Amino acid sequence: MIYVMSDIHGNTARFNSVMEQINLQPEDTLYVLGDVIDRYPDGIPILRQLMSMPNAKMLLGNHEYMMLNALDRIDKRNPLYFDTLRLWYRNYGGITHDYLKQTPESVCREIFNYLYSLPLNIDVEVNGRSYILVHGGPVALFHEYMYDYDDQDEYAVWHRIGINSPEIEGKTIIFGHTPTCEYQRNNPLEIWKSETGGKIGIDCGSGFPAPSSQ
Repeated sequence: MIYVMSDIHGNTARFNSVMEQINLQPEDTLYVLGDVIDRYPDGIPILRQLMSMPNAKMLLGNHEYMMLNALDRIDKRNPLYFDTLRLWYRNYGGITHDYLKQTPESVCREIFNYLYSLPLNIDVEVNGRSYILVHGGPVALFHEYMYDYDDQDEYAVWHRIGINSPEIEGKTIIFGHTPTCEYQRNNPLEIWKSETGGKIGIDCGSGFPAPSSQ
């Protein structure tokens, strides 16, 4: 079986609940569409659990992207450093940073290297149907929005798919990042599907509400 989840945001209770329900077997594959960290306190432990699972595959999310920018990509002497750190903290990254401050440097490097290796999109086929798994936006549509973002990576992790956003012929886009309550007020915590079936949103709000202390 193939399973897909997204936007865990350090919420162990909801992550464990899903894992218990799917009862993942060695022959199964679990795809995680990014944003494992931030908001709730257990993002790094969950991330390390996924890293240890040979049948778990992950995409880079905007929260992992922010963490890499704040802690590894940009030198602290760079004038942009504090801007990247503030952006991450405004998006509830402080709780993850506090955890990493108590984490051995070798483990942090292992985590960062893993995140650098992650793809932006993954193509899968199930029962003869083609799907493209994305966090924010499919790379194949970057040309539609290239003037709105600095580069393809930024687009892929930050773009928000709307109800009227273009689709990809012959493929179904499965995405996270934008909570499904943005599309359906009556059923805010249910998976959302476009009328054509070409887009499926699966961020059902595991990270909301974030703990009030963060």
